[in-house]
Amino acid sequence: MSLKFNILHHDTITRARTGLLELPHGTVETPVFMPVGTNGTVKGVTKDNLKEIGFGIILSNTYHLYLRPGLDVIEKAGGLHKFINWDQNILTDSGGFQVFSLTKLRKIKDEGVVFQSHIDGSRHTLTPEKVVHIQQVLGSDIFMQLDVCTPYGIKEKEAKKALDITKQWADRSIAYWKQNQDRSSGNLFPIMQGNFYKPLRTESKEFICNLDTPGIAIGGLSVGEPFPVFEEFLAFSTEGLPESKPRYVMGIGTPLYILTAVENGVDMFDCVFPTRTARNGLLFTWNGPISIKQAQYVEDFAPIDTACTCRVCREYSRSYLRHLYKCNEILYSILASYHNLYFLHELMKKIRYTISNGTFAAFKKEFLANYKE
Repeated sequence: MSLKFNILHHDTITRARTGLLELPHGTVETPVFMPVGTNGTVKGVTKDNLKEIGFGIILSNTYHLYLRPGLDVIEKAGGLHKFINWDQNILTDSGGFQVFSLTKLRKIKDEGVVFQSHIDGSRHTLTPEKVVHIQQVLGSDIFMQLDVCTPYGIKEKEAKKALDITKQWADRSIAYWKQNQDRSSGNLFPIMQGNFYKPLRTESKEFICNLDTPGIAIGGLSVGEPFPVFEEFLAFSTEGLPESKPRYVMGIGTPLYILTAVENGVDMFDCVFPTRTARNGLLFTWNGPISIKQAQYVEDFAPIDTACTCRVCREYSRSYLRHLYKCNEILYSILASYHNLYFLHELMKKIRYTISNGTFAAFKKEFLANYKE
């Protein structure tokens, strides 16, 4: 395995922890937020911007890259790192979430997923083995098994069926990965499922804990459930997991969800939220997000956040950013995305610092008291 995970600090009150995650393209401090670059790019942000902020790992999407530009192109380029000119780490998802979200275009079978391309309608089949192969060709540092993610509110029988398939696919993914490890230095993570039924979550947790993999992903959360349900099932899902393995909760990116995940011993998370909401006018501040489209910012010449030291806050005003947004200028999305990612990166630095000195619980309480959504 080309992954090493060393825990540095444990919080004195919660299950939060800091660590160093050694991967093929560099060491990452945890807990870590990973920006999402679905098509091999974090929207509106250059790779130099990402490095400047301090990110050492980003996420890309197996499903989308498989369809466009296609494996042949990326393989000829020398892998995804060279194709996108990014020399830091890349985590790729399995396409399982697209299976979840594109319900009208796919059919789940025991052998895999048959789906229609959302681009041109062509038909494709993804098997657990093929998904691992794709990610090996991409050259990902961390990649995911193919899984079946289920929505909030389904019946237990349906959730059980999805879990059984996910477990079967995990076994097949691991077998293929181990047989073909000479192809890449990537690290496979299995995915916990079970929907919102604790017996199923327990079954999935016990199954995953017995697998010989370098890390664990926790799926099927933040899929439409109320926050108290997310909080309850996140705590339940993380309890009793092996201390030595990094834990990755998929698809969370708001401060509240991040702090809750960290509190429960989660080390990694990703989401399109900071850049997507930036493009739609929502900007993070330490007092809570603001909607730059509001008229109150027409003559507001202050920075987005006076406590922020990012290049956007140093050089541009709320008034100017609102003007760019209203004019549909591309520069707005670039500046807003940079700021929101910088904010989350700074939040993660503060989180790691407070864990290391035993004040994380107090920091979380104070932050949320000031952060008005």
